[in-house]
Amino acid sequence: MVSSELLEFVLVTSATAVLVVAMSTAAAGTRATVVLTLMLVAVILQTVALAARWAALGHGPFTTLYEVLGSSVWSLLLFYAVTYTAMPAIRSTAALVLPFIVLLAAWMLSTDSSPGHLPPTFSTPLLYVHSLFGKLFLGCMLLSVALAVVVPARWTVLSRRFEDMPQDDRLIELSYRFAAFAFIFDTLMLITGAIWAQDAWGRYWAWDPLETWAFLTWLALAFALHLKIWMRPAPLVWVVLSVAVFVLAFLTFFGVPFVSDSPHKGAF
Repeated sequence: MVSSELLEFVLVTSATAVLVVAMSTAAAGTRATVVLTLMLVAVILQTVALAARWAALGHGPFTTLYEVLGSSVWSLLLFYAVTYTAMPAIRSTAALVLPFIVLLAAWMLSTDSSPGHLPPTFSTPLLYVHSLFGKLFLGCMLLSVALAVVVPARWTVLSRRFEDMPQDDRLIELSYRFAAFAFIFDTLMLITGAIWAQDAWGRYWAWDPLETWAFLTWLALAFALHLKIWMRPAPLVWVVLSVAVFVLAFLTFFGVPFVSDSPHKGAF
């Protein structure tokens, strides 16, 4: 067990170090191929680290803050690397996205990596489906926010860093589209979560802290999308709305489950 823990620590630390280099090169405006290569190296290292922990513990990264942060670093980085490859026009957002992922990785390294208890109710394929939709939701929202934040960033000393990106109207439109995809994945996450809850605990919904925060995030995103469609607010209003939704999502994923005495009633 000691050797597997050491291997995991080395891999995670190495992945974080590579991420820091990728973040620095992206901020410096280095060629996209260099940034992408560094991101892929970090993804590989994080993948091996997660696989090593999974093999050692016999379950996936679902139980502790350390595990949730680790899996989120992996999923967000993989999601962004794929999008970075497929959409060259958004590549300058790496200067905004990678610092956030680096902060998550640093937070992960500062938390307790001790194994957690996997409840019997987690032994279901619905856990993986529910988690997948959650990861896709968070990835889409992160990119939506990054695209939106470029607009006010252009009013600052950072303007030259984003001069190769589309015009503001196009950025807001892309941000809206990623938020719309995020809404779809968020909805699917809530639906699969409710089905899982019914199967595990005999109820679809119980308004426990995590369910309540997840629903508030869904409502906030629905409000933001509808406001964008019907009211056509100024770009800065959309920036504020997308950031607010992302903050709610961040607290739902990384705050409420680990400060509440009972994130899911009957789960533990």
